Amino acid sequence: MADLRKIIIDGHEVEVDPNLTIIQACEQAGIEVPRFCYHERLSIAGNCRMCLVEVVGGPPKPAASCAMQVKDLRPGPNGEPSVIKTNSPMVKKAREGVMEFLLINHPLDCPICDQGGECDLQDQAMAYGVDFSRYREPKRASEDLNLGPLVSTCMTRCISCTRCVRFTSEVAGITQMGQTGRGEDSEITSYLNMTLDSNLQGNIIDLCPVGALTSKPYAFTARPWELTKTETIDVMDALGSNIRVDTKGREVKRIVPRNHDGVNEEWISDKTRFIWDGLRRQRLDRPYVRENGKLRPASWPEALQAAAFGMKGKKVLGLVGDLASTEAAFSLKTLVEGLGGSVECRTDGARLPAGNRSAYVGTAAIADIDAAQQIVLIGTNPRVEAPVLNARIRKAWVNGAGVSLIGPAADLTYDYDQLGEDRAALAALVADAAPVAGALVIVGQGAISEADGEAVIAQAQALTQKMGGKLLILHTAAGRVGAMDVGAVTEGGLSAAVEGVGCVFNMGADEVEIAPGPFVIYMGSHGDRGASRADVILPAAAYTEENGLFVNTEGRPQLAFRAAFPPGEAKENWAVLRALSAELGATLPWDSLAALRRAMVTAVPHLAQVDQVIDNGWTPLTRMDMGRASFRTAIRDFYLTNPIARASVVMAELSAMAKARAEAAPMAAE
Repeated sequence: MADLRKIIIDGHEVEVDPNLTIIQACEQAGIEVPRFCYHERLSIAGNCRMCLVEVVGGPPKPAASCAMQVKDLRPGPNGEPSVIKTNSPMVKKAREGVMEFLLINHPLDCPICDQGGECDLQDQAMAYGVDFSRYREPKRASEDLNLGPLVSTCMTRCISCTRCVRFTSEVAGITQMGQTGRGEDSEITSYLNMTLDSNLQGNIIDLCPVGALTSKPYAFTARPWELTKTETIDVMDALGSNIRVDTKGREVKRIVPRNHDGVNEEWISDKTRFIWDGLRRQRLDRPYVRENGKLRPASWPEALQAAAFGMKGKKVLGLVGDLASTEAAFSLKTLVEGLGGSVECRTDGARLPAGNRSAYVGTAAIADIDAAQQIVLIGTNPRVEAPVLNARIRKAWVNGAGVSLIGPAADLTYDYDQLGEDRAALAALVADAAPVAGALVIVGQGAISEADGEAVIAQAQALTQKMGGKLLILHTAAGRVGAMDVGAVTEGGLSAAVEGVGCVFNMGADEVEIAPGPFVIYMGSHGDRGASRADVILPAAAYTEENGLFVNTEGRPQLAFRAAFPPGEAKENWAVLRALSAELGATLPWDSLAALRRAMVTAVPHLAQVDQVIDNGWTPLTRMDMGRASFRTAIRDFYLTNPIARASVVMAELSAMAKARAEAAPMAAE
């Protein structure tokens, strides 16, 4: 790190890294500098001029603090620290002038603008602007863009900060937005009027400092001050993105990201952001019991009695779904194993080795991607399995990291070397591997869902050891790592667990086909595939409707909090299992979520280390022979991976658009 340098900001002497820009130095000193175009995760544009400050001893005009580094400041005549003023008369007059220019063409439609109440332009006009304008010319108008079903545009409000252009090209890795024209004729537009082809595009809604880009599904449904805000965790993929769920009454109206540098920075995927309309459709809001081949509504006592009758005296198999919290998995495991049955969370057939955390989680943290110099992807397409993590890989690639892929070719938004598609390519890479500084191996679920999955993990561990790097198992199911941690697994996997089963307790595992024969109890939130096969349906809460612990793909336990209440007669998952256990005469030893968590943490102590990446040690698997098959990726349709997504109208539209785009002939610009 460079030697610190002393500077004086508004009379306060601070020591900062000379490589920082003045605006960053001001933030470290706790001094607010207004800005529109500057964003700490994007390149510097320097075009809004709102962040002007006075540099004493410098040019006799204000300087853009986002584009000038501390090391470029001139010291005083006798070597005194450089002096910066952020509230001098020169700065105040400059900000008022900039604000007056910005508002020349800005429409006065705040009452109907969705950004109203959380608009940077509103806030900064109040704080730094003036209450008049000297311009009487007609306001300029611009044509709106069609960016697709997610982002609504009103380009007359655009102030040309170019945040959206920089995000889509730098972070999302697409080149469909840009700026054309000069001066008053300049405008943000899309290439050949294309809609955005990215599953991170919703982030430009948050980045836009005005109402030019807003959420199309959320449009005109609520105002910010009407919403109840709950900070929680996303379960659409295993990244564990930190989110805020905004509710109005009993309905979720909006999902936005929270900053967490170690997990999702401040981005979320489009599925995370727009899934909320699926939370109120096709919901199970009352119990059902199958009679004479047809499901009929039932009361809770009746449904629990029918479920208990179906479980008694039979070999019971408990299936843990992808969206189940760790508490729900622990409760189901305790209940079913107490009856002599078995529980399985690897419902997609993934050969994750039980008890060896270095083999089913790995040793790398998500943040390690930033400093990686060589990344090896095995049987994964992170762009659809974890889009925000893929943006991190792209950032590492931009900073000079090399990326290699063993698996089917795909557009990952960055260049990579495809070393092959099959197991032979992995074996060859392991045989020739040598130590590499900053190496990181990422293994996808598609690579380990075949019969030789454990052998693939063993080879990946061997590769990691030879390269002297770290290993990350990239999961696709939010609840998988937590369920593995509490031991919700059966020796031999799902195929061994189903033998001789007389009753299946299906806890939200809708992607599993259950053969005719066993009595099926389904506990879940949506009337999806699992519910149609069930003999008894127990309605449960969705992820926004109960408190729970989720362990993400790097093994970091995080707490999710209830933002709304389940509809109708639906109950929290752990409460349903507790009531069922009493009906079975095998009462679970807890009456509250707190007592359940105490029992769970006693059994698995590291789950108490909330928001910490646990050191997993290193336990290499015995080297085994792999098969010869080609690797495949785990997700076919990014937008329809779980029951909530399949109930969402927005996700269905996005899925149809993605399919049409894949089938369309390539278009050339001439």
